[in-house]
Amino acid sequence: MKIIDKIRPGNQFVSLEFFPPKGHSEWPAFFQTVERLSGLDPLFASVTYGAGGSTHGDSLEIVTRLQKEYALETMAHLTCIGSTPDEVKSFLNSLAGAGVENVLALRGDIPQDAEAGLAPSPLLRHASDLVSLIRSSHPALGIGVAGYPEPHPEALSPESDLAYLKLKLDNGADFAITQLFFDNDLYHDFVQRALSAGVTKPIIPGILPVVSLKVIKRIVAMCGGTIPAEFMARLEEADRRGGAAAVQQVGVAHARNQIRQLLEAGVPGVHIYTLNRAEVVLELVEGLLQQERKN
Repeated sequence: MKIIDKIRPGNQFVSLEFFPPKGHSEWPAFFQTVERLSGLDPLFASVTYGAGGSTHGDSLEIVTRLQKEYALETMAHLTCIGSTPDEVKSFLNSLAGAGVENVLALRGDIPQDAEAGLAPSPLLRHASDLVSLIRSSHPALGIGVAGYPEPHPEALSPESDLAYLKLKLDNGADFAITQLFFDNDLYHDFVQRALSAGVTKPIIPGILPVVSLKVIKRIVAMCGGTIPAEFMARLEEADRRGGAAAVQQVGVAHARNQIRQLLEAGVPGVHIYTLNRAEVVLELVEGLLQQERKN
């Protein structure tokens, strides 16, 4: 089923993102995590796709198992950088054959170990090109795309970044999921600017719980995000006083507060970047959707 057909006004949801483990020896623990988090009844679960397609085989197998063995509506990430249209269509055919009906269309980044001569296909330079290809070659698939409350690092301006989001949606995408953010005002401002630009499709906020000071600094440096000074000060103080465990406690509490406020503000749902951490996610969402489910 297309994810967009499962998003209904007044029925808020949680969705989850997983990433393929590095080695198959880690798969049993990974699927234990999936089993535990499936109890949250997520609207859908997405599975990341390595830069330049480096883990697309694992991604395909994982989304297939999530769909068939855990009854999760799955969405496979799909990047186009360094791929040809035929390669993309082949992967889409494999997804369709496995019963996976949704993809997250991304440009992706050139792998750091890529050959010097690797260049984007002239037909697949941008995520908007990938959306067009998916919509034309596999019209039955649901399509999500990324949105950036803080502009993409390569964007010329916030306005041009927003124009690219609108282009992706106009080319056939059904909804957007935002890049991580730590200040809800950034999300609300982004949605309002998108509405003013003519975007009417759902924009789902993406939330990442901070579990490591070192890791989150690296992530925001890559994606162009920012950490509010007050929040960073609390994280650094926690690190000095209690190390990684204290940082995680502060990070999860901040993300939980973000989610609570977003749900109260009436967002369609919240997409959680799980980091494959079951305990963190269970603590993060405990009780937040309880009232909604009662209704």
